[in-house]
Amino acid sequence: MNHDRLTEVMRRLALEAGEVIMQIYAAPDFDVRAKGDASPVTEADEAADALISRGLRAAFPEVPLVTEEQAATHGQTLSRFLIVDPLDGTKEFVQRRGDFTVNIAYVENGVPLRGVVYAPAKGRLFYTNAVGTAVEETGDLDKDKAGITRPVTVSVPDNDALMVVASKSHRDAATDAYIARYAVRDMTSAGSSLKFCLVATGEADLYPRLGRTMEWDTAAGHAVLRGAGGQVVRFDDHTPLTYGKPGFENPHFIAHAPGCMLRPPG
Repeated sequence: MNHDRLTEVMRRLALEAGEVIMQIYAAPDFDVRAKGDASPVTEADEAADALISRGLRAAFPEVPLVTEEQAATHGQTLSRFLIVDPLDGTKEFVQRRGDFTVNIAYVENGVPLRGVVYAPAKGRLFYTNAVGTAVEETGDLDKDKAGITRPVTVSVPDNDALMVVASKSHRDAATDAYIARYAVRDMTSAGSSLKFCLVATGEADLYPRLGRTMEWDTAAGHAVLRGAGGQVVRFDDHTPLTYGKPGFENPHFIAHAPGCMLRPPG
């Protein structure tokens, strides 16, 4: 894989998808329907999915592509693939809360090596550069030319005063009970894959997720956090979270800065 080319293409497609999403977001109304699993999908999800899929297939025709809106077409085990959630945080989008993201990642041998997370309503763009370091780009976010970037890196956590981020739309009693086992200085909530990015930038130390997620929900954020020096582990045994699993469903997991003294489940 040409990682320079990969970074360029993923960045540009995320920004282009963000433009399409924001055009629909700004409209007085837009179509929302329920998928088979009762989760919402909008015309923005579908338009962004089509744009990103078209661009990735043109640029990397030899690499299998998995997207949230087309996942049913993939039943095989994949050793390397591109994986996309064109609009993560659809509930945040529908409620016009701004915490939604475009997510594109490249996975090889179970590891998300490269990724981009773009929050168009917040104007925040995170991605891994060609050598795998996580950066946040600032400025006007020109589609055709990368602007100024700054490396992002995880915090050095104080286990007596941790900063914890949790889901805005999927918080539950089990998550709260687990967080209560830590010495927490403060908590924040965020939607979509932005939670991974908050850990990547050091704005949070710990993000436990005890609800259902799919690989397209997490791969890009995981890649960014990995590029910032962070880790994502299974909740049950603290082994690395891997990708390319049958059905693409994740177990519960914990994203964290190294140095966090993780508590066992139960």
